[in-house]
Amino acid sequence: MTAIPAMVEPAKLRGAVWESLHSRRTQVGLVLCGLVILLALIGPYVAPRSTTDFIDAPFAKPSANAPFGTDYVGRDVLSRFLAGGQNVLLLAVLATVITIVGGTTVALIAGYSHRTGDEVLMRLADLTLGLPVILVGLVFVAAFGPSTLNLVLILGILFAPATARLARSALLSELEADYYLAAVSVGAPTWRILLEELLPNTLPVLLARASLVAADAIFVEASLSFVGLGVQPPAASWGTLLHTGYTNLYTSYWYPIFPGLVIVIAVLSLNVLGDNIQRALDPARR
Repeated sequence: MTAIPAMVEPAKLRGAVWESLHSRRTQVGLVLCGLVILLALIGPYVAPRSTTDFIDAPFAKPSANAPFGTDYVGRDVLSRFLAGGQNVLLLAVLATVITIVGGTTVALIAGYSHRTGDEVLMRLADLTLGLPVILVGLVFVAAFGPSTLNLVLILGILFAPATARLARSALLSELEADYYLAAVSVGAPTWRILLEELLPNTLPVLLARASLVAADAIFVEASLSFVGLGVQPPAASWGTLLHTGYTNLYTSYWYPIFPGLVIVIAVLSLNVLGDNIQRALDPARR
């Protein structure tokens, strides 16, 4: 088959993204995000105790035996804090994967379908964009139960329409590129054009979207946990710890400090990364 000529613009976009990763703001975001991910990954393995061990009286103050104090039944808060990060990371990663894969698939179908199919899919996506994510999440979680699997599926489905709109916009701009027209002119199969030409050139946009989706997933999980519909006991997450700490703030003011702080750091660092990648992709913002 005749070789497909490369296009210069995608290379420029990737260069802009790479340049943005060298900015001070992005590096700070990367370091903070990396520390949060590392904490979530190794936390369960360095936790001093099991998350279900009773070690002291309920709401005991921080001490050498329990540096973060104990919870409402006397379990070690430090161990539950370290173990809870893995649940948050798992939920954020799976929800992001479902969102990106689902949204991109819809965008590819819409961008390559006839005008009627494109209009129907995009209007359905528009209908969901106006829905408040947290409120709809509350309804679905209350209806289907607050399990981790349900949370992942609900968040993935709720975030997918916006991703589909974004990916479709990037795809349509690529359909006017020289490399795409050359691929069509030499008779390249549709699947090859989609998977080997169009999709790789939309990755910078999807990368920016993925970081924002992960941040939103962490925030929504914490919000749902705050009203008791997040990860359920005896499992722990930073959101559930924050909820317990808030409801007992006057008796154990130290309880919500660390889970609240790490949630803020995770959400802010991911938003900084996504914002800087978007800034690199948009010349008007650079």
